[in-house]
Amino acid sequence: MTRETDLIKLYSQRILELAADIPHLERLDDPDVTAKKRSPLCGSTISVDLKIANGRIAAFGQDVKACALGQAAAAVVGDAIIGRSKEELETARNQLKNMLVADGPIPDAPFDGFEVLIPAREFTNRHASIMLALDTSLAAMKEYCETV
Repeated sequence: MTRETDLIKLYSQRILELAADIPHLERLDDPDVTAKKRSPLCGSTISVDLKIANGRIAAFGQDVKACALGQAAAAVVGDAIIGRSKEELETARNQLKNMLVADGPIPDAPFDGFEVLIPAREFTNRHASIMLALDTSLAAMKEYCETV
């Protein structure tokens, strides 16, 4: 199989469906914290707004400017993030990174939707975009925790 064929297979129907239906695309009016990150390799950018209650994410909004893989990852995050703590985000982020770079298992539920991105393992130039939604959400949560 050629590299081009592999790349075409990477953009599966499920990834395209996720990219087309990203939850929580509305920014929050009065967030407790906002973070924005950009992937220098591909230029993908994600901004997130969080409302926090009792150490957990109570409301989430995101603005996603990314490739289909970054959008699919943002959809998985958007679907799973409400109710999560900083520790859960750290675990999910570390598990996703391990899945991509070390052929590790898929992240634990509720972030197990990242399974759809297993084919991206061999495309290291796409990893930063895939990590961006979790990285940005975790950065926002850490910033919030430092201020309270």
